[in-house]
Amino acid sequence: MSSTSLTATAPRRAAVVGCGDVAAIHLQAITDIEGIELVGLCDTDPDALAAAVEAHGAPGYRDLTELIEAARPDVIHVTTPHDAHVDATLTALEAGIHVIQEKPVAHELDEAQRLVDAVARLQAEAAAAGRTAPKIGICLQNRYNVSSVELKRLLASGALGTVRGAYATVAWSRSEGYYPSKPWRGQWARSGGGLLMNQAPHTLDLIQWLLGDVVGVQGHVSTDKFAGVSEVEDTAYARFTHADGTTTCFYGTVNLSTHRPVEIELDCEKAYVTLRDGLEVRWADGRTERHEERRAASSGRSYWGVSHELLIRDFYNRLDEAEPFWISPREATRCLAMAKAVYRASAGTPAPTATPISV
Repeated sequence: MSSTSLTATAPRRAAVVGCGDVAAIHLQAITDIEGIELVGLCDTDPDALAAAVEAHGAPGYRDLTELIEAARPDVIHVTTPHDAHVDATLTALEAGIHVIQEKPVAHELDEAQRLVDAVARLQAEAAAAGRTAPKIGICLQNRYNVSSVELKRLLASGALGTVRGAYATVAWSRSEGYYPSKPWRGQWARSGGGLLMNQAPHTLDLIQWLLGDVVGVQGHVSTDKFAGVSEVEDTAYARFTHADGTTTCFYGTVNLSTHRPVEIELDCEKAYVTLRDGLEVRWADGRTERHEERRAASSGRSYWGVSHELLIRDFYNRLDEAEPFWISPREATRCLAMAKAVYRASAGTPAPTATPISV
């Protein structure tokens, strides 16, 4: 994941499509990272667009095609509601513009496949013409966390020995007004789901990135607190079986009174490892290691962490490289497939695999 600093002689021209909550952290990164110029904002909501234009001083557009023609961005950040991710991303990619897209990769698996297929086609066409296709990266930024990187290294080195089992949890808080304030959040047709699609994707991604492909799923979802204002689940549990037979037990809810740190625990042959606001390794020989997480001020919510900027900076640094960005739509489909498999299992539909798209 290492890369050099931005070296373009002219600033990269950036635009943001979707001026909701998570756009704030993208806009802060665009401001803070040297060599990037904000040239446009786009949203179909006139109030959200007007507020963003006033706050950031860039031109505003109600239509993405108009933004592309008028602002001529090099990179578009797609921070729309889930159901609008793929259309906006494909519009930009087809115009030859690089894209940083928020998670999830799509709200449904067939939409994710549509994006995966389109990216493969654009890459093949570019290769045949002797040029490089526009890059696409999905914001699964927790892979850049100190704790995630160090745990990935330890697992790859074999130092931890056999993983006997794992546990993960996302236990946060949401108010009654969370869903009505942005109705799409509580609608299956637009969000694709609730907790597993909105709050848990980063944790689901780390589960499979750290421990390997998920090949079996058991689980259940329920709407325990917010049934009056939301169609989608606010609580979920699952048991994921990895390709090597290891299992991860997951629990998530947004029904707490406050936010708990995301937790991933690994019971290993040579150590017990806890990823919780940093990484703690309690070795079987009595040693304890602690790797502290980065701290940084952010205009986003505290539980988003500090790695958005690291991913965004890395993406811009790699724009001149021939290789696709490492967190691709195909790669990001893995955690989407895990969520959808839990929904199928909860509905009583057999879910033999959580990775139906070949990766």
